[in-house]
Amino acid sequence: MALRSALAVRIVEGRDLPAKDITGSSDPYCIVKIDNEPIIRTATVWKTLSPFWGEEYEVHLQPTFHSVSIYVMDEDALSRDDVIGKVCITRAMLAEHPKGYSGWVSLSEVDPDEEVQGEIHLCVELLEGEGGRRLRCTVLEARDLAKKDRNGASDPFVRVRYNGKTQESTVVKKSCYPRWNESFEFELPEPAGEKLCVEVWDWDLVSKNDFLGKVVFSVQGLRVAGRQEGWFRLQPHSSKPREDGRRGSLGSLQLQLRLRDETVLPSHCYQPLVQLLCQEVKSGRQDGRVHLVTLLDETTMAECRQEVAVNLVKLFLGQGLVKEFLDLLFELELAKPCEPNTLFRSNSLASKSMESFLKVTGMQYLHAVLGPIITRVFEEKKYVELDPSKVEIKDVGCSGLHRVQTESEVMEQGRQHLQSYLGELLDTISKSAPTCPPVIRAAFRQLFQRVGERFPEHQHAKFVAVTSFLCLRFFSPAIMTPKLFHLRDAHADARTSRTLLLLAKAIQMVGNMEPAAGRAKEAWLAPLQPALQQGASQMKAFITRLVGTEEEEEDGGEGRLRSPPAAVVKEGLLFVHKTRGKGPLLSCAAKKLHFCLTGEALSFAKSPGAERIGSIALANIRAAEKVEEKSFGSCHVMQVVYVDENGQQETAYLQCKCVNELNQWLSALRKVCGNNPQLLCAYHPGVFRGDKWTCCHQKDRTGLGCDRTRHGVTLQDWSDPLDPDAEAQRLFQHLHGLQQPLREKYWELVKMEDPQNSPQVCGEGSAPVPPGLSQLFEVLQDLEGCHRLLSPSPPTSPALLELQT
Repeated sequence: MALRSALAVRIVEGRDLPAKDITGSSDPYCIVKIDNEPIIRTATVWKTLSPFWGEEYEVHLQPTFHSVSIYVMDEDALSRDDVIGKVCITRAMLAEHPKGYSGWVSLSEVDPDEEVQGEIHLCVELLEGEGGRRLRCTVLEARDLAKKDRNGASDPFVRVRYNGKTQESTVVKKSCYPRWNESFEFELPEPAGEKLCVEVWDWDLVSKNDFLGKVVFSVQGLRVAGRQEGWFRLQPHSSKPREDGRRGSLGSLQLQLRLRDETVLPSHCYQPLVQLLCQEVKSGRQDGRVHLVTLLDETTMAECRQEVAVNLVKLFLGQGLVKEFLDLLFELELAKPCEPNTLFRSNSLASKSMESFLKVTGMQYLHAVLGPIITRVFEEKKYVELDPSKVEIKDVGCSGLHRVQTESEVMEQGRQHLQSYLGELLDTISKSAPTCPPVIRAAFRQLFQRVGERFPEHQHAKFVAVTSFLCLRFFSPAIMTPKLFHLRDAHADARTSRTLLLLAKAIQMVGNMEPAAGRAKEAWLAPLQPALQQGASQMKAFITRLVGTEEEEEDGGEGRLRSPPAAVVKEGLLFVHKTRGKGPLLSCAAKKLHFCLTGEALSFAKSPGAERIGSIALANIRAAEKVEEKSFGSCHVMQVVYVDENGQQETAYLQCKCVNELNQWLSALRKVCGNNPQLLCAYHPGVFRGDKWTCCHQKDRTGLGCDRTRHGVTLQDWSDPLDPDAEAQRLFQHLHGLQQPLREKYWELVKMEDPQNSPQVCGEGSAPVPPGLSQLFEVLQDLEGCHRLLSPSPPTSPALLELQT
């Protein structure tokens, strides 16, 4: 059983941002932090005060996280990036919106005294003596303090105040994980009405000390407890007056956030639900029977349909029934009144499931097909425009012989560029049938056959059905927004974005198999007509090859997504930092190596495709964590803690190029090593130099780490390993809330087909339901009982925590 939290964050756009550049504009981007830890960096949108990002992420978190903050920054090539403002949303605020929050939020000014983080370890006790009662506060240590100095650390000390008296600890230089082990005693007056305040400060020699956070709690509760010890989360200055005058003047962000807390039970608890759903799929569509999948489609709200579709696709992939599931959806959809030219154009469960299926199983195929042409468009930056109302006339010619191009020349030149891009892309697609994953080919083959049987007089309909998914819902969105499909690290500029839009529009028209229909809406596309007609012929031939052969390969035949053990999870060039040690990486002369993470090991070579130099078995990895900035002068360094062949613990320090790549590597490593039985619970975020750790100054190289590991903090990706228990739990939560709507929708559909069997005849209050639906309700009831029985009780807070005010 596991407690899990997942936060879905969508940063849509910003508006009315202040100008930070001398040009009267800004180059804004966003940094998403979870409890002050950077997790995501959006792309920079250049020269605008109203940026559009449209970026969506899902982060799997520790259930104990407290807040998410989104900082809007202005990128500066010459100096440090400017902070425009931030939005801070606490866990409690997210809990008030169980269905998610969506709307505009004003940016707040960043106050240094509120930028606190970390925890402090305290022991507070009452002492009895001849001189009266005394209060002793022992300050043991702190962890993950804010970095206030330029060296990427702080010089923390503690100030303890009680009953008008103040005492201070020693200063620990250059550490965000200080250890004091100092005690402070105060006389305890009667009655003990004062509050004990423990403040952490960063000592500065020249300027004033920086505030790092504080803990305030009542002493009266200690009369019963006597002695309490625990970790406290540092808090900002709550009494400091807030200046809300600038709120709104810094602009605002349109955000969509949703927190999902879930308790995943042991696998056996979900077996009845999984078996019931599999049986429903295997039974197929039957005349005169309302299918459970039809009821699910009709009762699922539009905003939830995408998520439910993903859960169902992943569940049936794990069960080896994804082909049967999709085929059932196709059959049910085609049984409805429909026109051949508008098949699967709505956002039904069938459309969303097929779209999700392509993303889960076909992202590598998508990258292989679109990657080269997307790279070419970005690198060439050609001006492409066919719409006369948007054409920009420009100067051409050599120096001294400039002349202005005519509108027709600009459009003809743009047509040639676009036709070149389209031709290259269609050639790549035409040759890609053998490399398309077998499970995708099998699904398209079923769709092709079903539509052909449903509309025998419209032979083009079966081709359009395939392209409605492959072109309109898969290729075109990736061409328009390549960053969202991980084809590029940044959004396109305005010129490149327009070229990608026209190329995506061209692929859509090719996919429609009737280019003339698109030309009727936008007459300026007429010059592209010959290329579109040729493209439609190429696409038709490609689909014929894609669905034409029945392959009995193991993966495709069973409809199960089985990645081979050596399937690449992530790969790329990383810089290796040398430290004292004897691991395979440390003996390598090269500083930059190509790393490849598979289901078996993390291997490395001098370059892509070169012979492997060495590897670390996944079973030997104990942790994958971030490294303090001060250790190597970079905040994008990760450490992989592992055990070598001799059983000795070693650490490899690897530098990434940006915060996104860092978190992607950490996420991938944590996912593939998540079931290792000997994962560490603590680690050192620094390095061992000389005779001590740079983070906490411990001298024992093998001593317990000074910070907690974060194995559960990962970024969701379409290539994530299947997790059947998590998918079953999410489907249970969805179905549990649909019991009454399912019942009502069943009788509504029955009444439409046979009014004599409507609830008015059988009785509204006691209308029976078919065995399949009745069995589902019983399974859901049993699962609800398992949750009540196995779910842990809410954790009891330490007595010291209860004293905090």
